[in-house]
Amino acid sequence: MLKFSRQFSFVLILLMCLVACNRESRIRVIKLGHALNAEHPVHKAMVYMAERVKEKSNGKMRIDIYPSQQLGTERELVELLQIGSLGITKVSSGVIEGFVPVYKVFGLPYLFRDENQRFRVLEGAIGKQILLSSEKYWLRGLCYYDAGSRSFYSKDKPILQPSDLVGLKVRTMESPTAVRMIQQLGGSATPIAWGELYTALQQGVVDAAENNPPSFHLSRHYEVCKYYSLDEHTSVPDVLLISTIIWNDLSPQEQQWLQEAADESAQYQKQLWKEACQLALDEVQKNGVKVYYPDKAPFAEKVKDIYEDYRNQPELYEMIQKIRAVQ
Repeated sequence: MLKFSRQFSFVLILLMCLVACNRESRIRVIKLGHALNAEHPVHKAMVYMAERVKEKSNGKMRIDIYPSQQLGTERELVELLQIGSLGITKVSSGVIEGFVPVYKVFGLPYLFRDENQRFRVLEGAIGKQILLSSEKYWLRGLCYYDAGSRSFYSKDKPILQPSDLVGLKVRTMESPTAVRMIQQLGGSATPIAWGELYTALQQGVVDAAENNPPSFHLSRHYEVCKYYSLDEHTSVPDVLLISTIIWNDLSPQEQQWLQEAADESAQYQKQLWKEACQLALDEVQKNGVKVYYPDKAPFAEKVKDIYEDYRNQPELYEMIQKIRAVQ
């Protein structure tokens, strides 16, 4: 009996050691799904983040990336985050505003004075406050990715002034703020998922759309739309989100590795973005697109009343004032 007891104790200790070793060697795998293709600078930044996570964790953490809507549309991916079925996604802040109201401010036309002020807002206390404001919706913002400024591209004529939008069906994101802006400018706003837009333009479901140069180029929308008017009406950042269900399951050390890697990838992406914008404009013009630089003042004047709509929403109106006060 004593011999059996000793053997049993030995086996039990051995099993405990094996379990401990298994825990020690376990790799934490987080799935990241997004809608952009693999050539996009934002995708490349997320690949860089995955590499940095692997290096920082000495291989104990891994991020698996699924681009091009393999796991769903932007809205579907956010919903998967909320239930913890997906770890991380990249989504335009225009889409998040349907889940987290404060993100509406980024969709306001001509909110920022210039690019430098925009980065001071996003990388400062205001930007961090907005990233963390979504935690009560089971979403935590890790960082922003530069998505430049959005401008109009169209099939049949250039958009050089607001009146050129009258009668046009213009694709927008699934964003109430974006819809309101198009309506204010005189167009007919038509929300369509990004992955369905090429066909919608081709078939005449919409006459025009709006986005930044790299997205216009890499989506190949320039094959259908030959007029690109850089009115730069909005500067809507991309946001890297993690499910709070997944985040709260990470150890403090794992959280630190991931946050540091995300921050580093945001800085890396800024440089990629500048290069991609110039390349995109060069390439679309080589393919027959005419690029215009219209006067922004008439567009800004036409949409200024949108800001008045926020006076009866004190939290959002205060945020707008705080952003505009940043020097």
